[in-house]
Amino acid sequence: MSGAVQREAAAVREEWLGRALSVRPADRPAAEAAISGLYRLAGLDSPRFHWVPSPLAAFETVPPGMRLRANGVGVFEGPAVRALAASMLGLRLDLDEEIGRHCSGLAGLYRQQVQGSLFRSIRATLGMVAREAHDFRRAADTWYDRLCVSWIAYYDVMRRVAGVPFTSGQVERLDLWGAALSSAGWWWPREDVCVISERPVAVRTEVWGDDGEVRLHHPDGPAVRYHDGWDMHAWHGTPVPSWVIDDPAPDRIERETNVEIRRCAIEHLGWPAYIEGAGLRLVSTAPDPGNPGSELRLYDLRREARVLLAVNGSVERDGTRRRYGLTVPGAMSDPVAAAAWTYGLSAEQYSLLARRT
Repeated sequence: MSGAVQREAAAVREEWLGRALSVRPADRPAAEAAISGLYRLAGLDSPRFHWVPSPLAAFETVPPGMRLRANGVGVFEGPAVRALAASMLGLRLDLDEEIGRHCSGLAGLYRQQVQGSLFRSIRATLGMVAREAHDFRRAADTWYDRLCVSWIAYYDVMRRVAGVPFTSGQVERLDLWGAALSSAGWWWPREDVCVISERPVAVRTEVWGDDGEVRLHHPDGPAVRYHDGWDMHAWHGTPVPSWVIDDPAPDRIERETNVEIRRCAIEHLGWPAYIEGAGLRLVSTAPDPGNPGSELRLYDLRREARVLLAVNGSVERDGTRRRYGLTVPGAMSDPVAAAAWTYGLSAEQYSLLARRT
């Protein structure tokens, strides 16, 4: 595959990512028309539509005719979900058959570079929003996967870049799904009513994958915010309470029991500021044999444990080297032995490393 073709496929992928993460107001007429069309293709009557300002509101509001179980899972079950899923599967099988006849050699590559990459990006952004709004079971998880634009983007690339000659009927069905999945936020179908969420008004991300994948991150406020005020904070892809971003004070970090949230808060505050603010006692220091030119610093955490402060062996995207802390047993007093322990090595083995990552 030529570089020009790869760039063209990447451009289509970015186009669909932009649609998925759009913060523009939903195109309500387009969304309702597309979803109504999908209902009819699935052999269902067009539903009524109930719009909500955020995914959280979708689970706090039960419009007439929409019956939820106490845990909220019922919204993802029933004839409408099964009929729409079957219709989608039928379309994908038809498209795959056309691809197999005309361009099967590129299918695997585009699935990885376009569909796989987009799927991971949506999972790390809007998928995380859905999980925060609703502690769902696998049935709900599967429905959100179906609403991910990644599979649409894959077939769009096969049509526009690889030149697979889909039939006009197939293109019409594909475009209908594309409009339904990119004109608004998440939506939840029932037989007689479909609940649709507005898009967020702000989405902050960072690039973190080799194929341009993104995840939620914002160091100065909510990573995602909706018109009704519901928001979500995230630090390098990890959802966190607002205080981690707004006020990561050492005393609040000390009280936090979740290890991942503590890690994010310390990284945001900065290890030097945390160590000084928390009054951690320096136990010992040593040159890092696994990262020449850097120093290992061992501190007492006062919890029958110690923390090893080290510098990452690989360079970040911005050219810096991240400083991070690792919890080690409190009995350790040698920083090199502590570093070796985190790799499951002896101090002697660790000292022979050319460079750790």
